[in-house]
Amino acid sequence: MNDIQQDGTVGKALDVLEMVAALAPIRFSDLMARGSYPKATLYRLLQTLTHQGMLSYDEDRGSYSLGLRLVRLAHGAWSQSSLAPLARPALDELARVTGETVHLAQMDQGQVLYVDKRNAARPVEMFSQAGKVGPAYCTGVGKAMLAFLPETALSDALARQSFHRFTALTLDNPSKLTAELIAIRARGHAYDQEEHEAGIICVAVPILARSGRVIGAISVTSTTARNSLSALEAHLGALKQTATKIAAQAESWQFPEAAAT
Repeated sequence: MNDIQQDGTVGKALDVLEMVAALAPIRFSDLMARGSYPKATLYRLLQTLTHQGMLSYDEDRGSYSLGLRLVRLAHGAWSQSSLAPLARPALDELARVTGETVHLAQMDQGQVLYVDKRNAARPVEMFSQAGKVGPAYCTGVGKAMLAFLPETALSDALARQSFHRFTALTLDNPSKLTAELIAIRARGHAYDQEEHEAGIICVAVPILARSGRVIGAISVTSTTARNSLSALEAHLGALKQTATKIAAQAESWQFPEAAAT
């Protein structure tokens, strides 16, 4: 098999892995409906990935999920390539001081990747969890990062947004979001005003390298039942100090290019 064929097979396998990761547990028929591979090709890829431990197959349900080997590899990559390990002490302190939910995120292909989280003293159920991918255009951490991207990277990131309307307050088109990003850049912090989840609010700030490059964002999150945005703004000083501390600790760390795109 030549190099092109090898690359093609690997690319198809990775594509199938991503589909399973996004939809697991998922049955073969659903993968067929959502994918573009012939039945025989898809079956062969799934068999290989399962045999190699990258996927697991539940015979009772007839469904595929991520395998333990992939989980081990992901954990290794996570510990080496995310902000989470070096930011842990700073996040612990921020959570202690605020008593609220704290998020640490980076940007991956125009979307938000939550890399760490500290629950509030009184935990609240919400979408975000470490390892989850969320939308950038309607989350505080997402908008905080988008607002400080250079023009080319921002254009690319905006083109990747779905602008699905999650709540009545979601910014659901590029022009509304662009206006909001200009305001965020001017004041230095972003809000989530129930734009992704009803009842969930936050204030967020970007984590910037000395060069100005976006390497992540952090937020303090609460609920409308317990707090207001103005109450959360009281934590802005601690948020900015934490972002500065993480940025300083990260200066000697080589970030993946995806963190800035």
